[in-house]
Amino acid sequence: MNEEEFAELAAGAALNALSPADREAFEAARRRHPEWQHLVDTDAATAAALADTVSDALPPLTLRSTLLARVAATPQLPATPQRPAMDAAAAAAAEPVAAWSESDEQPAAEPPPATAVIQAVSRRRWTRGILGLAASLVLLVALGLGAATINDYLNRSAEVVALQQIEDAPDAQSTTVEVTDGGTATAHWSESVGKVVVVSQGLPQIADDESFELWFVRGGDAVSAGTFESADGQATALLDGEVEPGDVIAMTIEPQGGSPTGEPSSEPIVVIPTA
Repeated sequence: MNEEEFAELAAGAALNALSPADREAFEAARRRHPEWQHLVDTDAATAAALADTVSDALPPLTLRSTLLARVAATPQLPATPQRPAMDAAAAAAAEPVAAWSESDEQPAAEPPPATAVIQAVSRRRWTRGILGLAASLVLLVALGLGAATINDYLNRSAEVVALQQIEDAPDAQSTTVEVTDGGTATAHWSESVGKVVVVSQGLPQIADDESFELWFVRGGDAVSAGTFESADGQATALLDGEVEPGDVIAMTIEPQGGSPTGEPSSEPIVVIPTA
């Protein structure tokens, strides 16, 4: 039994409304979990406080007059060996009381809990339900945020994944240089990973029919390493191909899609040595 189930039984115990089986389960759980006693005390105190506000029920005002009338009208019966004597008053009293017990106006059984008490316990259960719902909502939100975080992690771009791999590598290196006419560009690379990522800020504005192109410069030859676009002067780009010892990373501005000749057509705006 968990604490929520015990709380429900505690509310029923406060109203003396538990079945024998529920009462046995309640008492057993109460002995096993003394830390839940505050639930029992709270429900009992609430039921007692609310019961004090309800006035005692009085018998119908006509009961006394009906009883006296029956006494006057009921004949005396002789005593017999099988039947002890009963005076008229007792006989008359027995009949109307029995009739009254069977009537719909006043049941003979113990009266049900006061409405105020039932409403109070119901409100408590409702409050517990709201708290449970709130906890569930918090859990769902947490799960939703966790799912969003996992989704973002699984859908990371190639350059972000490569940058993380480089930073985690034991031979990770980086160099920052200034971009021509302002801005900076930082090359991150690792020979063990074999990748290079260039993170740029403050790149110049270029025409719509132009692109930035990256290059590996090796032994006097420039090998294209892909193109990228930047609308706000910021970019993180993963170079195509593996870095080799002694490479120089260069960036030029070329026609959209890259240099048509396969070689740089303009002076580089970024030059980053890796040696």
